[in-house]
Amino acid sequence: MLRFDILTVFPEMFNSPLSSGVVGKALKNQIIDVNCIDIRLFTDDQHKSVDDYPFGGGGGMILKPEPIFKAVDHLKQKSALKETDPIILLSPQGRKLNQDQVEILATNERLVLICGRYDGVDERVVKHLVTDEISIGDYVISGGELAAMVLVDCLTRLQENALGSAESIKDDSHTSGLLQFPQFTRPSVFREWKVPDILLSGNHEEIKKYREVESIKRTLQRRPDLFHGVDIN
Repeated sequence: MLRFDILTVFPEMFNSPLSSGVVGKALKNQIIDVNCIDIRLFTDDQHKSVDDYPFGGGGGMILKPEPIFKAVDHLKQKSALKETDPIILLSPQGRKLNQDQVEILATNERLVLICGRYDGVDERVVKHLVTDEISIGDYVISGGELAAMVLVDCLTRLQENALGSAESIKDDSHTSGLLQFPQFTRPSVFREWKVPDILLSGNHEEIKKYREVESIKRTLQRRPDLFHGVDIN
């Protein structure tokens, strides 16, 4: 079982994503476990403050280090979090997530995900607590909660028995380094648009070749940057 401990100031945001789809089924079937932790519970003041103004001035607020460190200490003391378990900060400054990284992360038994918020996180969290920083793309969202949901979904679907068919993973875009080939289903003719004859032929070898060629063509057209380091022979 893969366990996620998610440190956030908005644990309620995870209720719906964790109750539906692949992730919801994986939780029900005990393939994964998700523990959402409200870092406000680890504050000392009556207002449960988790952020403060940045030293040196500037706009925005910064997540304080104390509640984050205390939350991780709690995990170590109460739920056997190991020193080798990754502690990941979801941040626009992190390395950009890709499928290769997802497949490596999916081999862990436990991950701690820290959801960044406001104008950033105190740098002492970055330097002395987290083991990795991950970004889901070159754009800005309001907080790391959405990024954490993306990461949970990515890793969950790679767990054994999480999907109805393990074959579907092999054909996913990016899993092979290329984009997925075009897909069709019934009806074979919709309005004036026909499904390619080769897909109706029953010739599995020719269908395989067709899909390989279409995958390469689509990648060339849409994401030529993906060809770096990919063997297409």
